[in-house]
Amino acid sequence: MTAGSDTTPATDRALQVLSVLAQHREPMSALELSAATGLAKSTLYRQIATLRRWGFVMEVDGRYGPGPASVELACGFDANSRLVQCARADLQALARLSSESVALVAVLNERAVCLEMVDSVQSLRCSFDKGRSVPLRDGASAKCLLAHLPEAQREAALERLNLGATEQAARRSELALIRERGHAITAGEVDAGVWGVSAPLLDGQRQLHGAITLMAPTLRIDGREAAFVHMTLVTAARIARALQGP
Repeated sequence: MTAGSDTTPATDRALQVLSVLAQHREPMSALELSAATGLAKSTLYRQIATLRRWGFVMEVDGRYGPGPASVELACGFDANSRLVQCARADLQALARLSSESVALVAVLNERAVCLEMVDSVQSLRCSFDKGRSVPLRDGASAKCLLAHLPEAQREAALERLNLGATEQAARRSELALIRERGHAITAGEVDAGVWGVSAPLLDGQRQLHGAITLMAPTLRIDGREAAFVHMTLVTAARIARALQGP
């Protein structure tokens, strides 16, 4: 996320504070928020005061986190998102068929955010918490989304990953291969012992709406990789058709 400044419009500054708090996943001090947003403390406190007044931020022992109004926003998104509504039944079906965990992810501010999660019923399972976001860097979800972004957006995101020249060239080749194959597969890139396959949700104009990711412990993958890839691709195609309507 680009750091803010006192010349940034007030609305953007307030939303930036809220976005940083949402990504951090635990309460932050004013000093931590100032460092993360680039805002002067006086400016930061004005934004916090407004967000607290509307219930989007709460303070506990001098630390700040998302407030109860954020729950209303999340519930409203679940109820009104066409992407979530079109995908939910198929995500559940894929989780039942594979007996593994399945996530719906999308790009937000150059991060992969989990919009919906269906956990495996098995005692040993992988998961991606609903609402959690990660950089578009490692893992099947992040690489699949990054690979299928429009070129200019993809290149801008790649530049901000701060990769060395050799690593950046290798990443471009990897992303091109993901686009050619239509899916991304990784093992142990984000969490040790976790295998994942991610397929994009593309409409008729090849516009990216998100991706679905099947994830499983690597110890259960042997001999099942091709089947899991096929299941995921079929499910992604079904959701993509539903997004286009009748």
